[in-house]
Amino acid sequence: MTTSSTQLRVTVGQGPVTEADVVAVARHGAGVELGADALAAIAAAREVVDALAHDVKPHYGVSTGFGALASVHIPNEQRVQLQRSLIRSHAAGSGPEVEREVVRALMLLRLSTLATGRTGVRTETAKTLCALLDSGITPVVREYGSLGCSGDLAPLAHVALSLLGEGEVRDAAGELRPSAEAMRAAGIEPIHPAEKDGLALINGTDGMLGMLLLACHDLDMLLRCADITASMSVEAMLGTDRVFAADLQALRPQPGQAVAAANMRALLADSPIVASHVGPDCTYVQDAYSMRCAPQVAGAARDTLAHARTIAGYELASAVDNPVVTLDGRVESNGNFHGAPVAYVLDFLAIPVADVASMSERRTDRMLDVARSRGLPPFLAHDAGVDSGHMIAQYTQAAIVSELKRLAVPASVDSIPSSAMQEDHVSMGWSAARKLRLAIDGLTRVLAIELLTAARAIDLRAPLLPGPATGAVVAALRERVAGPGQDRFLSQEVEATVEFVRSGAAVDAANSALAQPLQSVSAER
Repeated sequence: MTTSSTQLRVTVGQGPVTEADVVAVARHGAGVELGADALAAIAAAREVVDALAHDVKPHYGVSTGFGALASVHIPNEQRVQLQRSLIRSHAAGSGPEVEREVVRALMLLRLSTLATGRTGVRTETAKTLCALLDSGITPVVREYGSLGCSGDLAPLAHVALSLLGEGEVRDAAGELRPSAEAMRAAGIEPIHPAEKDGLALINGTDGMLGMLLLACHDLDMLLRCADITASMSVEAMLGTDRVFAADLQALRPQPGQAVAAANMRALLADSPIVASHVGPDCTYVQDAYSMRCAPQVAGAARDTLAHARTIAGYELASAVDNPVVTLDGRVESNGNFHGAPVAYVLDFLAIPVADVASMSERRTDRMLDVARSRGLPPFLAHDAGVDSGHMIAQYTQAAIVSELKRLAVPASVDSIPSSAMQEDHVSMGWSAARKLRLAIDGLTRVLAIELLTAARAIDLRAPLLPGPATGAVVAALRERVAGPGQDRFLSQEVEATVEFVRSGAAVDAANSALAQPLQSVSAER
């Protein structure tokens, strides 16, 4: 797949999908088209399915029922109805609407699998899915319904239902409309599914994978932000940067740790605050773990993220369906729809997300405690007693961190048999993905409160100044949030800082003062 950064348009079928493609389409509304190679591959595989459509021998998904009903033979005259009934019955989700970006990611990834030519779907079916995505029409998908095996059946079925001109969608403006009405307005004809069409549209891990890719993108940025907030806290509490020296980090050659430490060295370079207490008069021998061990924790999170991106890369290169059309023209059942590989890394990522947030909260609490903050006023209050400063902001952090610990409990260790015990082991990958999205949001908020607190503490160290990079972050924040003073309505300042972090503006501000941008996370080699 290729993406044009200037026109925000993606061509499907020119190599594997990338994380950047998914973010562009799901989050930034990039348009989508099918490449010529993809159309040719789809047409070739369809010829195989058409040849089997009237075969007396049963073929799963073509002339049989589904799941525990796979042994039921479907006569020729009912096989088209079979596909329509499959979509309608499997669109059984419940609960709140899933976010637009998740549904668009799911649609793009399903289209990418169709473009491999391994599903046997008709060309017009793939084109209609592409047109729906390109027009900005987003089917309504419900929160609950997927067990992560056979892929994300219910969520994908809600998308497929829209292709029939049934169910509800959000149009490009976000208005809730009947699918047929929105498609008609966009000039898109509903499909009339033939053999294998319905099954090819719903049998994949696309929802959980889409959420994994979005989480990887967000976590990469948040880990760079965690290096920023940790560095700001080191300055605010008169900590040392000596422990981040490259030769000390090399004694434990964890790759993520090296990246985190290098980022913190760059962020703290030329800091007058740090330089103010490096002489023999300094009585602080060692900083607390939450400062001193920041690269070890953020580094381990990076290594976990690198592993998750490796697994995601394998999945992006996959054609997940059952049955599949093989390169030599066979139609074979398989188990590649099982979501275990994706579910495991979704669960795995929730652990470092919780731990990075936990360490961030500990640094915040230290800045507020007059017994440990090395000269800062209690709770960073303007007039302690009359004012409470950031006392309750830390409560908010603590509440979120506690929730993150619960969200770190894995979903993938659970399995509830379904389909009359035919599908007797499932991945729960969709559930793992949903809780990781909550965890990413929680980490964003925890880091934002640390950043807001550290910036206030740094201002209170005046006339000492922060380093150029951390100083640039403080200056950018001050365009949104005022500096120290009497107590104000704090929630709106927290929310403004959350957006400052979530948008990437905090990382951009730091990078603006650095010769080289803060290092990111690549997949494992």
